[in-house]
Amino acid sequence: MKVIMVPVADRPECRIALEAAFSLAAGLSSNVVGYHLRPHREERLANHSAHLAMTVAGAALPESTETAINLDTANARRLFRAMAEQHGIPMARKPRDAGHALAFWNEMVGTPEKLLGIIGPTSDCIVVSRPRANGSGPARAFLLAALLNSGKPLLVLPQKRVKPLGRRILIAWNQGIQSAAAVTAALPLLARAEQVHIVTCGHEAIPGPKAKHAQNYLLHRGIESRLHAERGRDPAGEILGTYKATGCDLLIMGAYSRGRLRERILGGVTHHMLTASDAPVFALHL
Repeated sequence: MKVIMVPVADRPECRIALEAAFSLAAGLSSNVVGYHLRPHREERLANHSAHLAMTVAGAALPESTETAINLDTANARRLFRAMAEQHGIPMARKPRDAGHALAFWNEMVGTPEKLLGIIGPTSDCIVVSRPRANGSGPARAFLLAALLNSGKPLLVLPQKRVKPLGRRILIAWNQGIQSAAAVTAALPLLARAEQVHIVTCGHEAIPGPKAKHAQNYLLHRGIESRLHAERGRDPAGEILGTYKATGCDLLIMGAYSRGRLRERILGGVTHHMLTASDAPVFALHL
């Protein structure tokens, strides 16, 4: 896990995401790549037109759109550099493997879909904030864009300070290729964990690898784990119950194995874990 990408804005939750990213990078000798997204010129013009309309209606004209954008960018850049310095990770200009963690800053114009579709596939992990319940702001846009457009794992963090991640890890296993791929992507984290647990919900009746196969896969790498079998009546609740009972600080799972639209309508496990739980989640959608 060499390249950890973080979308950065001048928002409180970005500080939490950066703290987690830089902490992981320090332990894994990874590079943290921060990206700040600036809107298209057409969006700036549309916003400016709206401001003019407000002025005609008698409202006060807000600070110019261009000035506000420049201020947001400067604040985001300042936040990223400050967090890198706080964690003792030097800034660098050109990508390289220095044998220790480095930090890189980039700015890009476009939408979250464009950014995560171009840059996301060339990262090893993308760190994003969990959107607020029923929220429709930047956090939700970046989460969905990263999950659906990058093909790479996401580390989804709650919008509050989290303790160091990865000491005790729970794997939610459902016999799907998403679960298996998520475990493979998380091997650098699993290898460093003090404890690893695997939970299943219901009978493992469908074709596909059983939890025991996942346990053996980890044993090939010297990673021991403990299996937990739940009834499957309330998968989301049972997974979180096991997560809390085992004192875990990170959940690993495949994302939207039944199809994102169907899970959104039915309130599936992935949707609950990514939007309603307070657990840090390492998720992968293929």
